[in-house]
Formats: sequence, structure tokens, C-alpha cells
Amino acid sequence: MSVGAQDAAGVEDAEKQAAFDARIDAGDFIEAKDWMPEHYRKTLVRQISQHAHSEIVGMLPEGNWITRAPTLKRKAILLAKVQDEAGHGLYLYSAAETLGTSRDQMVNALHTGKAKYSSIFNYPTLTWADMGVIGWLVDGAAIMNQVPLCRCSYAPYARAMIRVCREESFHQRQGYEALLVMMKQGTAEQREMVQDAVNRWWWPSLMMFGPADKDSPNSEQSMRWGIKRISNDQLRQKFVDATIPQAEILGVTVPDPDLQWNEERGEYDFGAIDWAEFWRVVNGDGPMNRERLAARVKAWDDGAWVRDAALAHAKKQATKKEAA
Repeated sequence: MSVGAQDAAGVEDAEKQAAFDARIDAGDFIEAKDWMPEHYRKTLVRQISQHAHSEIVGMLPEGNWITRAPTLKRKAILLAKVQDEAGHGLYLYSAAETLGTSRDQMVNALHTGKAKYSSIFNYPTLTWADMGVIGWLVDGAAIMNQVPLCRCSYAPYARAMIRVCREESFHQRQGYEALLVMMKQGTAEQREMVQDAVNRWWWPSLMMFGPADKDSPNSEQSMRWGIKRISNDQLRQKFVDATIPQAEILGVTVPDPDLQWNEERGEYDFGAIDWAEFWRVVNGDGPMNRERLAARVKAWDDGAWVRDAALAHAKKQATKKEAA
């Protein structure tokens, strides 16, 4: 390319960037066919694919309890919930594909450890009470994170999140209802089981919002682009403020001796998060990292024949259509 052509291309890119920035500043949605900066595209691929991975890997801790649910009602509820999570993963993989990446590329990044998923899914589910606490705390934190994404500047992601959030709200409610039954109608042993589950899941749930704003490398840029609307620390505070009154109704205590209401600020003060644990789990050294990833790789490998058969059928139908 000549120097003149390079200059012209540079001017054109600058004009496109300026137009893109103006749309972001105006609160417009960006569609898949619209021009966007490459870094914006890559940031979205990373975030959406990791969100999709989290939904798929997130099926594992609960799927483990489907055959051990205490009643037919609870089994049906849990089965429907796990099915919902699979659907969420599919919505999100499809949204990411509009950015020019492929499903195979995203799955390969997950299986090779290049892509991450939410650290919360690397903890074990030890008792049935964990199913209720995951619905209440983990899905509650997910909703707090995800509702602002319905206004994400990238339209395909925002549209996918509308349905995801509607279904997640049911997940949170069923988890809370299950705990309410155990705490108000259950035995002393069941109440102890719930408290133990809360003790184990409280801090990992707070970690779901990501590192503190000062330590989050991508948060500031994502906020400027309108990908994120509320910072990690703000979302975490909103979650604590919404959850503690629910804990009081349940009759459980969160494992934080520093928790107290701050009258002056009108919100709860809470203790320091163990960020060393967070990064250890994110980097692959959590209680269940290896097992979760191995389960996903095995499921992918075992399902290869289904994908091959579907592809062969699609090619056969395309050949028939061309012949006709």
C-alpha cells in the first residue's frame, strides 16, 4: 500500500472511531455488522465466551445432585434449572459467534485453559443444602451482575441477557424457597446443614463480582465502552445490602464478624475478601478446577459422534437441495 493510501486509510479509521465513540457516548447499541474497534471486539469475545463457559461448567455442581434430590418436586425443579443453564450457554455462544469467533475456537480455549470461567464453580457441593444456597447466593450474585448487561452497548449480548436474567430470577427464588422450607419446617440437623452451606458459599459468592475496582485490569475500559454499567465494587455492595435482610428472614448468619450496618452511609460494612484465594482458584488451583475441566472435556469428546452425525446429515440435506 502506498503512503498516500495508508494516510487515507488512517483518516477513514479515525472517522469510524469518532463515529463509534459518539454512538457509545449517546448510549446507542452496536450491532454485529456495525464497525467497531478491534479491542472492543476482542474484549466482548473474551467476556461473552467466558460467560458462556460459566453457564456450561455451572451445570456440573448441580447436575451432580439431580439423582439424589429428596423429592420428585425438587428433582423436577433442579432438572429444569440445569436445562436452563445449558440454554444460557447456547444463547451466549451464539452472541459471541456474531463477533467472528467460532464455537470450536471458544470450546478449545476453555479446554486448553486459555479461557476462564467463574471461580465459583470450582467449589464442591457437599450436601443438598448447597443446592438452595447456590440458588440464593450464587444465582443472586449472577442476577446482580447480569441485569446491567441487558443495557450492554453490544446489542446481541444485551438481547441474550434479557431472557437469561428472567430465568435466573426464578433460579434465585427457588433456591431461597428451598432454604426457607428447610429453616422453618426442617429439623435441627437440616438447619445446621443450611448454615454450613452458607458458611462455605458466602465469600466465594462475593468474589463472583470480580477483583476490587483498583485491581481490575479491564473494568475501566469496559465501563467507558458501555459493556459494563456498574463497577465490581458497586455491584458487590448492592448484593450485600440486598442479601443480609434475606439472611435475617431465613435465620442464618453470614460468616463475617466485621459485618455491620453503617448508618451514615446507609449500607453495610463488610470484612476483607481473601483475594489470594480468588486468584488461586482463577488460576486453576481451586478445590474442583481439575475435576470440572476434565468433566467438560470428557463430555465434549464423548459427544463427538453426535456432532459428526449432525454435520453429515446437514451436508446430505444441502446436497439434496442443490440437486433439486
